[in-house]
Amino acid sequence: MNIRAVRLEDYDPVWEIFHQVVREGHTYAFAPDTSREQALRIWIDASRATYVAEENGQVHGTYYLKTNQPGLGSHVCNAGYMVSSEARGRGVGKAMCRHSLDEARRLGYKAMQFNLVAATNVGAIKLWETLGFVIIGTVPKAFDHAKEGLVDAYIMYQWLEIKAGRG
Repeated sequence: MNIRAVRLEDYDPVWEIFHQVVREGHTYAFAPDTSREQALRIWIDASRATYVAEENGQVHGTYYLKTNQPGLGSHVCNAGYMVSSEARGRGVGKAMCRHSLDEARRLGYKAMQFNLVAATNVGAIKLWETLGFVIIGTVPKAFDHAKEGLVDAYIMYQWLEIKAGRG
């Protein structure tokens, strides 16, 4: 699997993945009827960097990195990951997360934070925990799941900067 920076020719497959994931209403708070223009603005234009995971020329996933807060909070980044339904369970999300941790460090971030992880997204939570993230907070009923209704959401965090003698 090759993970690389998004290119103009990737916009259609990124949109298809975004639309598929958001329409499901299980993991992202974006409106299910988000337009292509809005989606690309959210996922690509508003991000510091956006990437795709491809195999044999086909895009199977995408992720972004962006600064979580301006100014004195700008050392913490936020990331979002989406995998096409056809590629789920094949390690695409894990590969993208590992790649994003390296990219975040390369871009100078000292921590990564996920602001809203639906508590029902058990597979992602388990994956993020195996990759070093911890749940640092719970926001009660913060996510309106398409099938489950109002569910809790977690804030997950990982410190990235490693210095000799402390982590």
